[in-house]
Amino acid sequence: MAHHYTEIVFAAEWPFWLFFLLSLVTLVVFFTLRERKIRRASAKEITKHHALINLELHAFQAQMDPHFIFNSLNAIHHYILTTSTDMASLYLTRFSRLMRLMIGNFNKEWISLQDELDALELYIQLEQLRFDEQFNYQLNVLPEVNKQFTLIPPLIIQPYVQYAIWHRILLRPQKTGGQLLITIRKEKDRLFIQLEDNGILITEVLDSTGERQASGIDIASERLYMMSEKYHMQASIKALQVYDAEQLPTGNRLIISMQHVGTRQSLAG
Repeated sequence: MAHHYTEIVFAAEWPFWLFFLLSLVTLVVFFTLRERKIRRASAKEITKHHALINLELHAFQAQMDPHFIFNSLNAIHHYILTTSTDMASLYLTRFSRLMRLMIGNFNKEWISLQDELDALELYIQLEQLRFDEQFNYQLNVLPEVNKQFTLIPPLIIQPYVQYAIWHRILLRPQKTGGQLLITIRKEKDRLFIQLEDNGILITEVLDSTGERQASGIDIASERLYMMSEKYHMQASIKALQVYDAEQLPTGNRLIISMQHVGTRQSLAG
């Protein structure tokens, strides 16, 4: 009887140890897979972060376009030589303020809309001076938009404005009468930035210089979409042609839209 009892005990203990070993193996596999998943997610986030930093650097380089800087300094030099000291002083003051704003905003993910528009207007005014008032501009910020408490990623609007000036407005057959209209409005929880010009049509930009400058707007759009994915902004960029009452094309329109982000909102989304 004693021998029979021992066999029963061993038979009962075997499934327990088997269950214990299987549980241990399962836990080890689970935590190993979980650790690998966490590492892959961390590596993916690091890669995204590095890509965004790289895009910010390229965006800054595109905005600090050497042609723009060289031509601006040449214009200042021209005003000094022609004894237009007031114009030289005005140009130099605006140029230095723009450089300070560009450098100050370079390493920021978010800036106020007011700061972005300050830099944008300085840039447009410098281009107006440089190209002898070949175009006028108008900036309309509708009352529902609070410029101080609205946040946007820096280095987003200016590349599209630069492209509109250099490759549409200045390529018009007429050397006067260019128009650039910038309208910023808000509908519900979305911010809309609209650029409209009466330059040559988008389909007419076929030269190689357009390809060089297109890299600036490509960088701007890629940065916006990466920020949109990171902060769930649901950003979009649409390029359209504008038609008159007779359905004849009269210009170009670009609309950048994103979820409105205020300084008191959580950017984590």
